[in-house]
Amino acid sequence: MEKRVYLDWNATAPLRPQARAAMVAALDAAGNPSSIHAEGRAARLIVETARSDVAALFGADPSHVTFTSGGTEANALALTPRFRRGAAALICERLLFSGVEHPSVRTGGRFGSGQVEAIPVDGNGVIDLGWLKDRLSNDEAAAPALVSVMAANNETGVVQPISEVADVIHDAGGVLHVDAVQAAGRILLDINALHIDLMTVSAHKIGGPKGVGALIRGASDFHLMTPLVTGGGQERGQRAGTENVAGIAGFGAAATVVRGAFAAENAHVQALRDRLEAGLRARTPDVVIFGESAPRLPNTTLFALPGIKAETAVIAFDLDGVAVSSGAACSSGKVQPSAVLQAMGVEEGLTRSGLRVSLGWDTTEADIELFLSAWLKVSRSLHKGSRGQAA
Repeated sequence: MEKRVYLDWNATAPLRPQARAAMVAALDAAGNPSSIHAEGRAARLIVETARSDVAALFGADPSHVTFTSGGTEANALALTPRFRRGAAALICERLLFSGVEHPSVRTGGRFGSGQVEAIPVDGNGVIDLGWLKDRLSNDEAAAPALVSVMAANNETGVVQPISEVADVIHDAGGVLHVDAVQAAGRILLDINALHIDLMTVSAHKIGGPKGVGALIRGASDFHLMTPLVTGGGQERGQRAGTENVAGIAGFGAAATVVRGAFAAENAHVQALRDRLEAGLRARTPDVVIFGESAPRLPNTTLFALPGIKAETAVIAFDLDGVAVSSGAACSSGKVQPSAVLQAMGVEEGLTRSGLRVSLGWDTTEADIELFLSAWLKVSRSLHKGSRGQAA
């Protein structure tokens, strides 16, 4: 069987060997981490060690890390109107989120449909800070707001100005939630330096296992008042249910590797991403690369060629041994236009044409050359087909 090329790291990263080893070791821990006997204490030590390792990646206090089943659950936990800052209750009567958020944020969490509003973005997908400032200072809508802005977009890789966003929100007495699932390990994220109140992260994007994530609080005096999952008192009362000890162990191990390899891995993928984009332009000069004039994650390219539908191209790449993804979301077998590209004001034809290539730590120059060779065949074949259909 010919070697396949995996270029869909933003969907999920392969499991790091260190995470696998930590998980296998944790599977032998027989105790429940809530039990007080020796076996329970051994399981608890695994969880708390991983909690410290995950916290360290984001400059957080370990006690502020709440483990969840993944990024989607962590987002749902964060999107609540009820918080406590110090001894005082803080009720957010509205939720604002950027127009390019993940669907788990766009659904609004525990806010009603009449309480949510999308923040416009520019042609690169960067949040309109002026609009946000005006909206938060509007006398008609003076109640505190929860604002959710992703650190970096999962499709385009465009990075948001989180520090500036935080200043605008806090000046208006609001709360900032940041979905950092795609940005973790790819840009520096210090929850306190960026003045983030709540931050969502996920294990499988950094080489940990699927099915584990976390919601991290910034300040010690900031708390959620209403858990999403209730029952036992696990996770300091923030999320009931016996912890996924093996999954959490893998998350902690992956976070430790990322901390040590951050600079080298990201320099590696950025050089390959730049080579890939140069190759795209050389082979298809009319290619469109989305968000290229804004800061982006070092590993991500979202591009389109007019006349080529994304779903057809993804299948063609797969048949040629290359795994990439579409910028459009699939639902019941029907490919919809990319909501992210629509929010960016991209013309309708291209919103169905976005192809995402995302790289990782073991992507090679040979992988990029194989991708570019496949792209030349795919683009020629599908362009020819599209011209024939038009005729």
